[in-house]
Amino acid sequence: MSWGTELWDQFDNLEKHTQWGIDILEKYIKFVKERTEIELSYAKQLRNLSKKYQPKKNSKEEEEYKYTSCKAFISNLNEMNDYAGQHEVISENMASQIIVDLARYVQELKQERKSNFHDGRKAQQHIETCWKQLESSKRRFERDCKEADRAQQYFEKMDADINVTKADVEKARQQAQIRHQMAEDSKADYSSILQKFNHEQHEYYHTHIPNIFQKIQEMEERRIVRMGESMKTYAEVDRQVIPIIGKCLDGIVKAAESIDQKNDSQLVIEAYKSGFEPPGDIEFEDYTQPMKRTVSDNSLSNSRGEGKPDLKFGGKSKGKLWPFIKKNKPPPPPPASASPSAVPNGPQSPKQQKEPLSHRFNEFMTSKPKIHCFRSLKRGLSLKLGATPEDFSNLPPEQRRKKLQQKVDELNKEIQKEMDQRDAITKMKDVYLKNPQMGDPASLDHKLAEVSQNIEKLRVETQKFEAWLAEVEGRLPARSEQARRQSGLYDSQNPPTVNNCAQDRESSPDGSYTEEQSQESEMKVLATDFDDEFDDEEPLPAIGTCKALYTFEGQNEGTISVVEGETLYVIEEDKGDGWTRIRRNEDEEGYVPTSYVEVCLDKNAKDS
Repeated sequence: MSWGTELWDQFDNLEKHTQWGIDILEKYIKFVKERTEIELSYAKQLRNLSKKYQPKKNSKEEEEYKYTSCKAFISNLNEMNDYAGQHEVISENMASQIIVDLARYVQELKQERKSNFHDGRKAQQHIETCWKQLESSKRRFERDCKEADRAQQYFEKMDADINVTKADVEKARQQAQIRHQMAEDSKADYSSILQKFNHEQHEYYHTHIPNIFQKIQEMEERRIVRMGESMKTYAEVDRQVIPIIGKCLDGIVKAAESIDQKNDSQLVIEAYKSGFEPPGDIEFEDYTQPMKRTVSDNSLSNSRGEGKPDLKFGGKSKGKLWPFIKKNKPPPPPPASASPSAVPNGPQSPKQQKEPLSHRFNEFMTSKPKIHCFRSLKRGLSLKLGATPEDFSNLPPEQRRKKLQQKVDELNKEIQKEMDQRDAITKMKDVYLKNPQMGDPASLDHKLAEVSQNIEKLRVETQKFEAWLAEVEGRLPARSEQARRQSGLYDSQNPPTVNNCAQDRESSPDGSYTEEQSQESEMKVLATDFDDEFDDEEPLPAIGTCKALYTFEGQNEGTISVVEGETLYVIEEDKGDGWTRIRRNEDEEGYVPTSYVEVCLDKNAKDS
């Protein structure tokens, strides 16, 4: 089966057929190219879809993805992202293994086809030229033969006519001989050209054309094979990513199987558990007895009942009187955090000597279990003004514990980071000491001191939050004076009072806990009048002087700011807690870290 023998006369049809084959190949290349574009578009849409539903960083939505079902959904999105990557791989492999190779092959195929048909046309032109020569010699031979016959007939006619002279007859005879000779020459030439044409024609149809058509046939068969191989590659490119796509789908299934409904339910409990006890039974109110109606301290109506007190406070708003007889101003609470220039082993909180005020306050808290504590009033006032307490006291106990624990963990991480930085600076300083040409060791002292101060500041912060955390977790059965200063309330001697204060809180719709509405209207008046009760306190006598060694920024309640080199009066020396009470003038006094000042006590104070 050969095109050279079977299709020897179908040159034009073969030319059309091979051109059609190249068009088919180019059409297949276009098909694969559009497939790669679809794969890229599909992968892009999948990635955008996965990115769209990913939780945003540092947002409330990210905190919601702690549940196993949400984690499984995140895994699903990640697997879908990998799934999109495999479609990108399909597109890249098809482009490199099919489109590029076939495009280059089509160019080579066009060149080969052009060369083969050029040789075929050249052979056709040669045989056509030979045919024209043969036709020309044949017509010339035919013409010469006819001319020779006419010359012979004319000679015979002249020879038979008696009226013609002998010279004319001889001339006619010579002319006839010439024509016969020309006819013989044309015959010989025609015979030679005919033999040559037959030879060329035989070569054309049995050698040249078969060879050319055989090359064209081989070229077309290679095109067909190449197209089939490209189709196999097309399938293999898809087949290669099937295992990875299967792993992506297995990952989605595994993530779905990892969903634990019990664990999610437990997380809901941890997220929203308040830590309060359910309300107790409501006591029977006997309206037949002419007595004051009361309700149970543990009931929900307790706070509502107390929200409408009968006493008038200052003639301006309803409230409860603070039963302090002697106007002794309570000591300021300890600072929540030290200044950035805190020194190692910094103080925790100042101690306070027991004064008659504390006894009266505790007696009052014991004798009046239903009265709201000042901390609750202060907390409610701050919440009303939109401020968030530093100790998260606006949250329920369980949520407060979680927030405090989270804050402690964050501070510990910051401390570790600062310690690593201090170690690095120390090592660098050692290197500078050993090799002074690398740098000045003294240039690192300021940075080292700053890092050390930051560490101490963070440690004081951590100790403060750990104290609050211990308070919430119930690890402090009885608080000392220092703990009272940290909490700002002398409530350790009567736990029921604290419970009553907690029960007097009422939950707001957003989950925070505030005081009831009637008491919120009294907060500002109560706080102002409470401070006014102690404004007439007599100042403590100075027992010495002190000089500030460092600048201290007293940003927290109970502290006072000092400037390096400033001289102030000492009114209460350090009781072992690391704090010294000082005074600048009659109106400005507070606590500063003992390590920040150089104390010089009077001789009489030392002797006493």
